[in-house]
Amino acid sequence: MRAALAWARRRPSIGGLLTVLSALVLFFSGRLEVGGMEVQVGMPGMQTTILPVVLAVAGALAVVMPAHHVFYGVVVLAASLYSLVAVNLGGYVVGMVLGCVGGIVIVSWMPRRAIAAGSGRPAPGDEAPGGDTSGPATMRSADDEGQADATRSARRARLRSAT
Repeated sequence: MRAALAWARRRPSIGGLLTVLSALVLFFSGRLEVGGMEVQVGMPGMQTTILPVVLAVAGALAVVMPAHHVFYGVVVLAASLYSLVAVNLGGYVVGMVLGCVGGIVIVSWMPRRAIAAGSGRPAPGDEAPGGDTSGPATMRSADDEGQADATRSARRARLRSAT
């Protein structure tokens, strides 16, 4: 259970869940039954099937392949906005709003290490098992900073002596 939660935290899973929920709302709002017979006519009938499938697949792929989250988020946003005119006012507006919010969450999602790199601190839980912090999100030690300062000072001294 903990492994599944840790996996879900490293991905835009909330946005993917909202997107799949939006696809379900759109799918069921586009179904019309008259006398026990399902009615789907021409392009609108095809759109009520294809658009929710596109949303569900894009939401699932955003969770499975988070490296491409911006592309999938834009696809979700475009499909959700198009559903306003294609599928019963976007699933009576509920499906469209869920899709737009899910797309925004997917696009704006950032990996924890990218957030930690901006602040200069490792994100909680980014350490390897056993306390090893040799990953890219670790801070520089005082010795590393001292060596970097010494290198900069030596370069400045060489530039001054060359002029």
